Amino acid sequence: MIFWFRFFASWPLWALHAIGQMAGWLAWLLSPTYRRRIASNVATAGLKFSHIVGAIGHAGSMSTELPRLWLGKKVPVSWANDSLNLLANAYKDGQGVLLLTPHLGCFEVTAQAISDAFSDAHGPLTVLYRPSKKASLAQVMESSRARPGLDTAPTTLAGVRQMIKALRAGRAVGLLPDQVPPQGMGHWAPFFGKPAYTMTLAARLALQTGARVVLVWGERLSWGRGYAMHVRYLDQDLSPDLEVAVLQVNQAMERLILSCPAQYLWGYARYKQPRQDEP
Repeated sequence: MIFWFRFFASWPLWALHAIGQMAGWLAWLLSPTYRRRIASNVATAGLKFSHIVGAIGHAGSMSTELPRLWLGKKVPVSWANDSLNLLANAYKDGQGVLLLTPHLGCFEVTAQAISDAFSDAHGPLTVLYRPSKKASLAQVMESSRARPGLDTAPTTLAGVRQMIKALRAGRAVGLLPDQVPPQGMGHWAPFFGKPAYTMTLAARLALQTGARVVLVWGERLSWGRGYAMHVRYLDQDLSPDLEVAVLQVNQAMERLILSCPAQYLWGYARYKQPRQDEP
C-alpha cells in the first residue's frame, strides 16, 4: 500500500483527479446499491440528479487525490472571498475555534490549509479521526498526518478530552459532524427532513467550551488547479438545549451542501443505523 501511495504522490493533481473521475463513474455504473443510495439521498435533499451529476466523479477524485495530499508536495490553495479574514477573526476571539465541515469537497486539504495559515501563531490544529481498519492504510494515514502544526485526536474519550483541552487553550479543532457516530454517542435528528443518527460531540464541544463555531470546506477546482477554501459563520448562536443545538448543526451542514451539491459525497450512508461497538 505504501509503495503505491508514494508512486502516485508525485503525479500531477490533474492526472489524479482525471483517474478519480473515471473511477467514480465506474463505481456508479457497476454498483446498483450505490446508485440507489445516491438517488435516495439526493431525493431526500429535494434535488434532481442533474444538480449533483458532478458528484459522481468527485467521489472518485476524493480517493485518488489522497497520495498527493498525504505524501506529495503541497497543492495550490486559495481563500475564497473574505474567508481568510473570517477565520483570523474567529481565532482572535481567544475562545477556541470549532471547525465543522460535512463530507463536502476535499476535507483533507482543509485541515492542511488551516494548519499552514494559523498554527504558527495560534498553535496546532487538532482533527478528529478514526484509524483505518486496514493496517497498511492506517500506517500511511498516521505517517502522513503526523506533520508540524497538525495534531490528531482518536474517536475515544481520551480524544474528546484532547479536543476540549485544545479549545480551552484557544486553539482550533476540526471534525465532520455529518459522520454517523457509534450507538450511544448521538441522537436522531432531522437531516434534510429525514431522521439521521447525529453526533452530539460538535454541539457539546461548543456549549462546554464557548468556542467559536466556524463552517469550512475546501472546494476542488477544475483541471487540477488546486483548492479554494470557503469559511462561514453560523447564522445564529447554538441553543443551550443540546437537542436543539444538534439540529442547528445539521441545518448548517445542509446549507453548506446545497451551496455546492456537485461536490458532496452523496453515496455516504448518512441514514444508516449506528454501530453497536465502541469508537
